[in-house]
Amino acid sequence: MGTALAAAADAAGLDFSPAQKLLVVGVCALTAGAAHMALAVFNDGVRPFMLDFIHGRATRNATGAVSFGLSAGFVFGLGAPMALSTGVLNPWLLFLPTDVLGILAPRRWLAPLLGAAWGAVVVYGLGGANELAHGLPVDFLTAMRQMSTPILFLFALFPALAVTKQFGRLRGGLTGAVTLGLVVLTMRVWPGVFAGAPAMAVGVLMLIGFAVAADLRTARASGTVAAEGAGGVGGGPGAEDPMASLFSSGAARLRRHLPLFMALGAGVCALAQMKVFGGGEATSFLIAKGQYAEAAQVDFYRVFGFLPLIATTALASGAYGIAGFTLVYPIGYLLPNPFVAAAVGALVFALEVLALSSIGRALGRLPSVRDCSEHLRAAIGDALGLAILFGSLMAANAMGGGLGILICGGLYLLNEAMGRPVVRMAAAPAAVLAGGVALNGLYWLGLFTPVAGGPA
Repeated sequence: MGTALAAAADAAGLDFSPAQKLLVVGVCALTAGAAHMALAVFNDGVRPFMLDFIHGRATRNATGAVSFGLSAGFVFGLGAPMALSTGVLNPWLLFLPTDVLGILAPRRWLAPLLGAAWGAVVVYGLGGANELAHGLPVDFLTAMRQMSTPILFLFALFPALAVTKQFGRLRGGLTGAVTLGLVVLTMRVWPGVFAGAPAMAVGVLMLIGFAVAADLRTARASGTVAAEGAGGVGGGPGAEDPMASLFSSGAARLRRHLPLFMALGAGVCALAQMKVFGGGEATSFLIAKGQYAEAAQVDFYRVFGFLPLIATTALASGAYGIAGFTLVYPIGYLLPNPFVAAAVGALVFALEVLALSSIGRALGRLPSVRDCSEHLRAAIGDALGLAILFGSLMAANAMGGGLGILICGGLYLLNEAMGRPVVRMAAAPAAVLAGGVALNGLYWLGLFTPVAGGPA
């Protein structure tokens, strides 16, 4: 797997065609403009703060500072290392900076220019950085490809973790056993298929099945879910639910800007179709290997974890997600050309925005299904956190042996001891980059000899 990934990444080499460069620059300009207008941001943690900004209770600079604080670690600790090691762009590298630039831009016309400038930096600057890094005595970018195996295989466990968190050890153990069995079976019977794909499919279906069954039991016990909601807080007939009123206002604001969202959907879907962009950690490695169907499957499952969060924060704040419910990622990977992808992406975004109110009401009537998304997100974070840490230590060993592990592991532990100035998910890849620079410095000082054979 490591050899195939290395060949794929070398072939990609962050060498974009003129059309790909133009699309990246255009999408970054559009996303920065949407962020400036407080209509969409990529960072889910920033979206709740947009309500105060929209209503004038927070300044542009203050909101931009929040966005920068929540995003910087992911950009430089996760987005850039993943792009350099796989040859595939990702949303942390493209869209988190355009969130910050768009919000901070003092004029509407300036926001798209700043976003376009960032896109140009990415498509024209990363290639040079990639060539420079590969020419160093200690090639830490090639070493970082060691992360692919733990990320791809441990990611397959997230449905079992989510089931355990929500429904207990028995059902979690059953889901874990099914996952392991399907991974072994796939490796044995279908060696050309990503081994985690069938396991994740069945695991997510089991989680949703358990959640729906729990909601049906609750509905039978209390009459109907709708009747239970009608008797809740709010007083007598005609009393207005303030949360419903807020959600209605947010949905109406988004519908008024439907053409902008359709343009966003078209751009992001076309970007995914061009095979230079991956929506997640595991997806980036799969796209680097040319496994587009498997990448689509992985990103499709992530939708279940983030759809309720995106829907509720969008309705409450009046600011949508830059990638919507992220359905445009897997759809884009599978479409035949960018023009079809642009048309389909625009349609998908239009349907998402128009359906937001209905989705919000449905989630209110299905509490277990809504809760399972929170457990899915937590499980994805747990699985990827371990995978990225383990893969980063493998990369450290590949580029520097025990000394590499000491430096990179030490930087990770120091970050923990200092209260995580770099977010945990990004700390390990950032430590590999810093460790690679340190090892090259020691080599030039005559204090370190690169590991024989270099990274695999």
